[in-house]
Amino acid sequence: MLDVSTDQLYGWIAAFLWPLFRLLALIGTAPLFGESSIPRRAKVALAALLAAVVSPTIPNIPAVPAYSYEGLLIVLNEVGIGVAMGFTMRLAFAAVQVAGEVIGLQMGLSFAAFYDRNAGGQTMVLSRFLNLVAMLMFLAMDGHLTMLATVVDSFNALPIAASPLSGHGWGAVARAGAQVFAWGTLLSLPMIATLLTLNLAMGILNRASPQLSIFAVGFPVTLAGGMLVLMLVMPQMGAYMQHLLEAALQTMTNVLEQFAN
Repeated sequence: MLDVSTDQLYGWIAAFLWPLFRLLALIGTAPLFGESSIPRRAKVALAALLAAVVSPTIPNIPAVPAYSYEGLLIVLNEVGIGVAMGFTMRLAFAAVQVAGEVIGLQMGLSFAAFYDRNAGGQTMVLSRFLNLVAMLMFLAMDGHLTMLATVVDSFNALPIAASPLSGHGWGAVARAGAQVFAWGTLLSLPMIATLLTLNLAMGILNRASPQLSIFAVGFPVTLAGGMLVLMLVMPQMGAYMQHLLEAALQTMTNVLEQFAN
């Protein structure tokens, strides 16, 4: 007959719960897994499956009751680590959306917007399109698998403990957030330069020929020129998006290292 003591049962529950909170926080905030179109039950089931697989490989799991004060501190640490990793990875997609917003505004597509459940508000069509391209590239380069492998390896680099997380980790997350506008501007820079040149040319044409209605001609010319330039720039955008996603994965690793310091 199998004899299981209360201490053993609490130990098994703790060994499953601690990694579950970190994985669940990551899945809830990370791109692709954290999309609102994915049911919450599916997210919880995926996190529970990963926790059941990962928990036997985690060394030195603290034997702390889940209902204790120290257990609450562990839960807060695990949730904070998972949220920081998922949020850092989502910053790359936020930069792509910023680029889409800037390009759409320059092309005159600011009115072409629709409600986005993930953003919780109105989003430009071009921004949504670039986000889908980045998501497909993220899947093509196995970024979702790399992200999961990183969080699994994080249990060795950043063991489960009740000690407070280092503030350097949160500083690294803040610095990564500050790069969103820089990344988005660099991604949209070719389009901005081209459309600015086109607008300057239209302004010079309007001064040279005042009888020409610039408001009637400017919008279709800007829109057509922007579409043409976008077709030419899209192949080069893919390489930059890949570099952006790789940089986000590296930033996520750096955040873990800062938390460990």
